[in-house]
Amino acid sequence: MNEFAKKVLGQLKALWGKWSIMQRAILCGIAAAAVIGIIALFSVSATPTYVSVIDAPIQDEDARNRIVTRINQEGVRTNVTAGGLIQVPDEPTARRLRTILIREDLIPRGTDPWAIFDRERWTLTDFERNVNLRRAQTQMITDHVRAVDGVDNANVIIVWPERRLFGSEQNPVTASVSITPRPGSDISNNRSAIEGIQRLLQLAVEGLQTDNIVITDHVGTILNDFANMGRIDRLQVIEREQRQRHSLENRLRAELLSQLQGTFSPDRVRSVNVSIDMDMSVTTVEIDEIIPTVIRERTPGLPFDDSEIVPYLVLSLSESETRWRGTGLHPQGPPGVEGHVPPGYRDLANVYGEMIQQTRVHNHEMGRRRVQEERSPQVGRTTVSVNIDGTWRIVTDERGNPVVAEGSLQREFTPLPEEQRLAAEALVRNAIGFSAARGDSVTVQNIPFDRTAQFLEEDAAHFRRIQIERTVMVFLFGLVLLLVGFIVFRIIAREMERRRKFAEEERARREQALRESAMAEAEQDGLDVSISVADRDRMELMESVANLAKEHPEDCAALIRTWLLEE
Repeated sequence: MNEFAKKVLGQLKALWGKWSIMQRAILCGIAAAAVIGIIALFSVSATPTYVSVIDAPIQDEDARNRIVTRINQEGVRTNVTAGGLIQVPDEPTARRLRTILIREDLIPRGTDPWAIFDRERWTLTDFERNVNLRRAQTQMITDHVRAVDGVDNANVIIVWPERRLFGSEQNPVTASVSITPRPGSDISNNRSAIEGIQRLLQLAVEGLQTDNIVITDHVGTILNDFANMGRIDRLQVIEREQRQRHSLENRLRAELLSQLQGTFSPDRVRSVNVSIDMDMSVTTVEIDEIIPTVIRERTPGLPFDDSEIVPYLVLSLSESETRWRGTGLHPQGPPGVEGHVPPGYRDLANVYGEMIQQTRVHNHEMGRRRVQEERSPQVGRTTVSVNIDGTWRIVTDERGNPVVAEGSLQREFTPLPEEQRLAAEALVRNAIGFSAARGDSVTVQNIPFDRTAQFLEEDAAHFRRIQIERTVMVFLFGLVLLLVGFIVFRIIAREMERRRKFAEEERARREQALRESAMAEAEQDGLDVSISVADRDRMELMESVANLAKEHPEDCAALIRTWLLEE
């Protein structure tokens, strides 16, 4: 075997030595591609594409649609197979969604609760199989509890007692859960979340009753003692009621503030105080009242009420009358026996008399109405207080300049007219639906605001503006003086330069005249006059300039003007 391996290795080395560099590179590329493909194949095949939320298929289409809709509300992409399995991308998401579905009781009726925690375990004996099953169940329940929002960590202990022959001797299944709330979470006071964890345990453990479940936080406080959570629930209800009352007050305050600020400007109406008493109790009221009968309705359009209303209707009337006239008879008893008539009545015997007896029976029908209603929370006494500032005006003199007194601008306050205050009060009353029977109160006052800081800023801005104006005037005056001085200086300088040039030209002209006269005299005398090179050049230049001026007078004038401007 060793010789065969050496022989194969030698052949490979010989074959490798015969190959060119290009062939070797191709072989290495093919080998690398094969290795990468095998690794990718194993990674793709080993990673599941989707994980089932509930391992048992859901055949009820309505229940399946409700579950898919609830999962979509969590922003999770779902996949429903042909067999009715609902799948999600990964296992942590599946655990979180299982908790939500159990808490909100969205698991369909008849679905096996154990299918949620179904995991296959290899085992050798029944005892190890049961132990591994219970460990898996405990771990899965722990994972679900940890996936609940607001839970940072959780520990779950479930005790399965040994099965007894008689049910009376069987000990119940018990469970204890210790959770560590996440910082900032309200799960310790969230009854629905605690009930969701409790229901999850009941569905996960067969035979587990609510009384045998204890859920505590990290400090040992029992969270599922709902019998003693009445005060917490009451506090939560009161908190919600207060939020509702504050929301109503804020809405009414914003509406009143917007209306008043639109009328009197935001600077004059800065705040509106609103207080509303609300009766949050729900009561059932039974009313039994007697209402009058309307014979004729009121005619629309009439300035008076012509309706006819009676308190009752006469359904039947019975009258009887009895009249009797004659003497009064008194029984005397049998003959020979004295009667038993008192002496006072005996004296009235054989006296003429008259008796009239009348009887009337009326049957009346009155309107009745019996109302049974349930009154929801109602708005009670409403109080509103508003303060509207007057107007401030800066006092000015005859020329329209502000009057300054004691280092500040003098101002005059004009209070709010009584008519406007009453109109604003009527506006607020109508806005809140004022009811004297309800005890409402509306107060509109005209108290001046403290505007000290505002007046200081206005005074500082006014004096700063005056200082800037004075500075600008001084600067402009100095600038004008500087400009006038510069113009005078330029005029004097030009005049002096002109005179200097005129003097030099006059001197040069005299020298030239003397020179020309000397030359003319020398020529007349026949003398040989020697002229210097500079004088000859000057004479030639002057002749050329004179000729140029004669030929092009406009150009010469423009040149002179340019020189003068430059000077």
